[in-house]
Amino acid sequence: MEYQNRRTFIKKSMLAGSGITLQSPLKFVSTEVNQSFKEIKIKSVDSNFEREPLIRPFGFKGGYMSEIWQTISYLKSTSGQHQIGLCSQNVLWSDAKVFSANSEAAGNALMFAITEFAHQIIQGQSFKSPVNFLDEILPEVYEYAKKITNNPNLRKTFALNALVGVDNALWLLYAHENGFKTFDQMIPQAFKTSLSHNHKNAAAIPLMAYNIPIKEISEVVEQGYFFMKIKIGQPGTQQEMLEKDKARLSSIHKAIGDVRTKYSKDGKLPYYFDANGRYEKKETLLMLLDHSKKIGAFDQISVIEEPFAEDLEIDVSNIPVRLAADESAHTDKDAIKRIEMGYKAIALKAIAKTLSMTMKIAQLAYDRNIPCFCADLTVNPILIEWNKNVAARLKSFPGMERLGLIESNGHQNYKNWDKMMSYHPQKNGSWVKAKNGVYQLKKDFYEKSGGIFNRSDHYENIFKKK
Repeated sequence: MEYQNRRTFIKKSMLAGSGITLQSPLKFVSTEVNQSFKEIKIKSVDSNFEREPLIRPFGFKGGYMSEIWQTISYLKSTSGQHQIGLCSQNVLWSDAKVFSANSEAAGNALMFAITEFAHQIIQGQSFKSPVNFLDEILPEVYEYAKKITNNPNLRKTFALNALVGVDNALWLLYAHENGFKTFDQMIPQAFKTSLSHNHKNAAAIPLMAYNIPIKEISEVVEQGYFFMKIKIGQPGTQQEMLEKDKARLSSIHKAIGDVRTKYSKDGKLPYYFDANGRYEKKETLLMLLDHSKKIGAFDQISVIEEPFAEDLEIDVSNIPVRLAADESAHTDKDAIKRIEMGYKAIALKAIAKTLSMTMKIAQLAYDRNIPCFCADLTVNPILIEWNKNVAARLKSFPGMERLGLIESNGHQNYKNWDKMMSYHPQKNGSWVKAKNGVYQLKKDFYEKSGGIFNRSDHYENIFKKK
């Protein structure tokens, strides 16, 4: 089988190239205090992947990608139960240096090899809590990732992205073995306060990359979308980037600045900018904000995500807009560090940093009165539902009226989106497609948890064919 041949080839070549061998099973000790949860032993593992082409090159962080690998994790417990978890890999987002140092396919192969490594070290192991289990395996997975990428400074998000499908399969096993039927039941007690809301709507946030024409942005607004993510930090020198970003902001504000929405408290369209760490100095960002004041756009800037590279560690407490940490908030500890630096929002990515890590980050942010929202990674339709389950339960973002926020841009970027949508086990659910810019989260969404507990025939058949 083609999938199996690919998987076997990559696994063997990457393990050999790294000089790492799989040792005898590790002894993981659960820190879960509630002994009523079952101990689940992983009997067997498997994996696969599909390469999904994009409609056009997707540009951010100064680079462009043409396809996204959808990796599939298969875990079977000693009880005979199996579950499948999905991951949409994004090498460019996870670590731009790895992306630039390799061909696009090679970068994806490296991340997939990390997923394979994780499978091998958890096979034969037992767990009670997916959160604790992730904490236990992440250090070893991360060390392996640094070695095979030949990058001692590898961003931890690279390893976390590779673990998303593994983590989701662990959560599904955890839910099944413990008799949990809904997402609410599955949330551990330690994280329930941060995920206690049940919004009736969630804003569907589309993504406007560098090369999206202004006309298309206007058309999206006409379709009812009102909270859009706009990429800034365009390619070039810092001065070239600033001038391009100023011109882009001017064009956008001229086109949609006067549009009104019922979902914001002031009735204006909120602007959400994402720089992906491209700004090197605070002064440069302040010049962009000065420009926004000159053109009358400043008051509409709801949030700017990840303006500075993580290693700069700039104090942003005096910047007069809300800044959100995204890829720099790899873990809960990193999120705390960003909050201490003055960041006043966190972009959660259950579909990029694992649900386990996301729950920890969401709770610490809630405890510190730091608002959160859910950002995308151009994921597949099923993974959107995992993100949507988190977004639906977060406290409303400042300036918005009783509303969850969830970015979802897969429909804008995947060439075969309709086919991918057919893999969704609840593809006809009332909550699946956005209507007039929002996902409608009625009673059936919460009862069915967006369909994440239902099996997908497409992904099940991948493993049945062997």
